[in-house]
Amino acid sequence: MAEAVISELQRTSANYGEVVDEIARMERRIFPKHESLSRTFDQELAKNNSGLLFALINGEVAGYAMYSWHSSLSASITKLAVKEKYRRRGYGEALLRAAIEKCRIRNIHRISLHVDPTRNPALDLYKKLGFRIDNLIEQYYSPDRDAYRMYLEFDQINF
Repeated sequence: MAEAVISELQRTSANYGEVVDEIARMERRIFPKHESLSRTFDQELAKNNSGLLFALINGEVAGYAMYSWHSSLSASITKLAVKEKYRRRGYGEALLRAAIEKCRIRNIHRISLHVDPTRNPALDLYKKLGFRIDNLIEQYYSPDRDAYRMYLEFDQINF
């Protein structure tokens, strides 16, 4: 695995525009149009209760994790994506662990996320890090695509 530098995106970062543009391109390639934040990424990042971590490999954004906290008790992983050529190398896990740690530092008690039940590698990763399936939400993504809602309680962390 090539060495990835995981950083939190800050509006004051010199490379802010470049990183946002690259992530928006990833969004358009990876997610269906109705699930992509590519048009509203800058607005999402402007919210006071959200954060974005990205993995940089040799100057290229390899993946990112977006998270938000709704209260002092709960947070959500809203996006986790890795470019195809970097998948299955541990970058998604590193990003997810970093996002979990950011939430833990904020004294969040529970993190939730949604995942397509057919995305087995993602499910395996979430379970590996202690996430549990809460329930199946029918038609979450679209009329023919459901989602599992998963959660992680901080007393269950499997680091």
